[in-house]
Order: sequence, then C-alpha cells, then structure tokens
Amino acid sequence: MKLVNRLRSIPISYRMPLIVALLMVAVSAAISERVLDRLSRTQGRFLDGLAETYLDGLSSAVVPAVLRADVWEVFDALDRSASSYGALAPLETIVTGADGRVLAASDPGRIAAYSELPKAYVERYGSGLVTIDETSMTGFARRDLVYQGLPIGTIHATFDVAHLFAERREILITLLVTNGVLAALFSLGGFLLVRRMIGPMRILESHMRAAANGTAEPISLNEFPSRDPEVASLFRGYNVLVHSERERANLAMQLAEEEKLASLGRLASGMAHEINNPLGGLFNAIDTLKTHGSTPGVRDTSISLIERGLQGIREVVEAALATYRPERSSRLLSAADLEDVRLLVKPELVRRRQRLNWAVDWTVPHELPVKSGPVRQAVLNLLLNASAATVEGGEIGFAASGSTDRLRLEIHDEGPGIPDDIAGILVDSDPGPAVRVGRGLGLWMVRRVVDELAGSVTIAGKPEGGTVVTLVLPLSREDRRANAA
Repeated sequence: MKLVNRLRSIPISYRMPLIVALLMVAVSAAISERVLDRLSRTQGRFLDGLAETYLDGLSSAVVPAVLRADVWEVFDALDRSASSYGALAPLETIVTGADGRVLAASDPGRIAAYSELPKAYVERYGSGLVTIDETSMTGFARRDLVYQGLPIGTIHATFDVAHLFAERREILITLLVTNGVLAALFSLGGFLLVRRMIGPMRILESHMRAAANGTAEPISLNEFPSRDPEVASLFRGYNVLVHSERERANLAMQLAEEEKLASLGRLASGMAHEINNPLGGLFNAIDTLKTHGSTPGVRDTSISLIERGLQGIREVVEAALATYRPERSSRLLSAADLEDVRLLVKPELVRRRQRLNWAVDWTVPHELPVKSGPVRQAVLNLLLNASAATVEGGEIGFAASGSTDRLRLEIHDEGPGIPDDIAGILVDSDPGPAVRVGRGLGLWMVRRVVDELAGSVTIAGKPEGGTVVTLVLPLSREDRRANAA
C-alpha cells in the first residue's frame, strides 16, 4: 500500500515512463522465460535424438561381442563410436553384461573390466531418455541390450552438455541487453510523449491554481493547441467558466450594493426623525434669540440648546457616513464605532417599539487591529436582520468583547429562526444557491467580511426561542505586536 501511495505521489510525466519501463521489464521477463523454455525443449529433443542415434549404433556394434563376452571387441566398438559421434561429445561409455558386471569402459583405468558397476551409475537416470545434471553440465543415458527378447546387458553413456548451457547463457544475455535497450528507449519515448501530451494540462493546472488563489484569468488564445480539438474545447469551457464567474461576482457585488442602499433607505425615515427633533428645538431657540436675544440668561440658554442640537445632528450624520460611504482609510476599530452602530439602529427599533439589550465589554484600552468600516457594516446588517425577524415590541440583543487576540460579536433575536438555505450563506463553505438567486445579500456581505478577516460564524438557537449569531474575528500575531508597539 505504501508503494502504491508513493507511486501516486510521483508526477505523471515521470510516473507514466516508469510504468512503461516496468511493463517492458515484465513483458521482457515473460518473453525471455518463454524463449529459454522453448530453447531448452528444443535442445532436449536435439540431444535425445543424438543420444538415441548414438545408442542405436553402439548397441548394434556391441550386441554380438556381449553375447560372446568378448571384452576386446567391446573396447574396439567403444573406441570407434567415440570418434564417430563427436557432435554428441561423449565423455564416458560403459557396457555391462546380464549380471551387471562391467565388460568394458571407455576409461578402463577408472572403471576396470569385470568390476561391479558403481551404484551411483544406476541411480542417476530420470524418466527421460537423457537426464541432465546442471551442476556438472553432463547428460546421462542408458540402453538395455536385448537379444531375442532376453536382456543381455546395458550401455551407460555420459555426455558433455556444457555447450548447451553456453548457448542458453548467450541467448539470455542477448535477450537482457535487447530488452534493456528497448525498455530504455520506450521509457524515454514515453517520457517525451507524456510530457508533450500533458503540456496543455499544465497550462490548465496553472490557471486553476491561480483561480484557487483568487486571481482567475482566462487562457490566452495563443496557448490553445492547434492540433488537439478536445483540449481546445476544454480550454474554451474553462474560459467560459471564468467569464461566468466574473459576471456572477460582479452581479453579486451590484446586488450587495443595492442591498446596502436598501438598508440605508430603511433607516432614512428614522434618521429624519432623529434630525427633525433637534431641528425643531434649533428653530425655537433661534426664535427665542430673535425675541429675547438681548437678555443674557436667555441668550446663553438658547445658544447652549443650539450647540447640543447641532452636536446630535453631527453624530447621526457622521455615523451614517462612516458606515455607508466607501472606506477611504484604514482606521482601526474602537468602542466608539460600535456606539455609532447603536445610534444608527435606534430609529428602526423605535419605529418597531423594540428594546435593545446592549453589552460591550471592551477590555483593551486601545483600538483593535481590525478595519472599522467592514465590521460596522456587518454588525449593522445583523442587527437590522434581527430587528426584522423579531416581532414588534420584542427585544434584540448585542454583545461584544474585544481582547488582545480576538473580537467576539453576538447578535440575539426573538424570531422563528434562520432558514437553512439562508443560514448556509454564513456557515457553509459555499454561499450556496441563495446568493445566486439574490436572497440573503445582507448576510452575504457579512460573510465576505468574516472571510476577509479569517474569522468564523456560528448560528445557534436559544432555549427560550430565537437565534444567536456569533462572529469571532481573530487578530494576527503581527497585528497584535504592531498594535502593542
């Protein structure tokens, strides 16, 4: 299993030639085995034929001498047969009588006449005509001498078969060299061929890796293969996908901006009320100044009232501008930014007669290393959604805790809960079909903020009813160090 996993980890441009080489080795091994087996069988039949001819001729020559027990004539027949069958390369030939004793041997100095035949000579034969001993590279054969149906003796022959093994070895070396060269050539050809074949796939892979990193670019027409319509079709499909994704992203951004403006419209009436109340007081103070401006006490009171009214209007306007205008600075988040959100959502809560349970635990005396604009927008969207989900006269809640390593934000409501497809915009890996059909764009804006800040979102139900949405935004070590400095 480990070998398979390691093989899969090798790039395909190297894996394919390696597989070709392994297949070539396997095929060459099988072919070599069959060739050598066929050669062995052919050599065996050839040797059997020679041995049978040798024994037939020798038995015809020695039968009369064996019948007469004429040792010298048997010796003479053995000498003549040795010179006549040089191609067989006989090493030793022994002729025994009916009693098993040696009548004559080609080497009488080693096997004497009338001696007992060694037991090893009798036990060395197999089932075939010629038995080969690969250790000594010799072959053994025997022929029973029969006259008128009666056994009169036996011929024991030993042959030199070293030349057969030499031939096999030469053929084996030839096969190994030939198959090795072919395997190397096929592997090199496979490597070059595969590299050429997967070249377009490398182009597609590089573009897909770039797309995974957020920089999807269409494949240039110059990179399209001119002689491979299938790959060209694949490239065109990828380009269509990139263009479609760009159009979808642009459309989603446009819809998100429209949702942002829609949220502003929901607050417009409440903000107008927040501004009109101070304006009414301002006009009353101006009328008072016109009538009683010469009186010092009245003048001071009216001017103080005008200052407080203008200050309230400025706070509302600044909070709206900081939330809805494009972020032009990298101003960091502070507790005052959350108070601006509270001020912006107040008119909507007053209109729906809802209560806001506000709890901000800001344990750090400085700003957090997070851009204030996106966080303010995300909190405002979630609070407006919570207000829309909660019945009139109900209660929504907001809790924030900022520390040196993370920012935790919780929004509570008393609504029936977020539908699964809409909740998936916040918690699933893919925003899902809801965004594609234009639903939940406010939550999608929250999701974008969380993703940009490498944070996380959880959605849970409350035992008494309602939903809790929790945002956790981590603060990087580098940001904390820079902030601390």
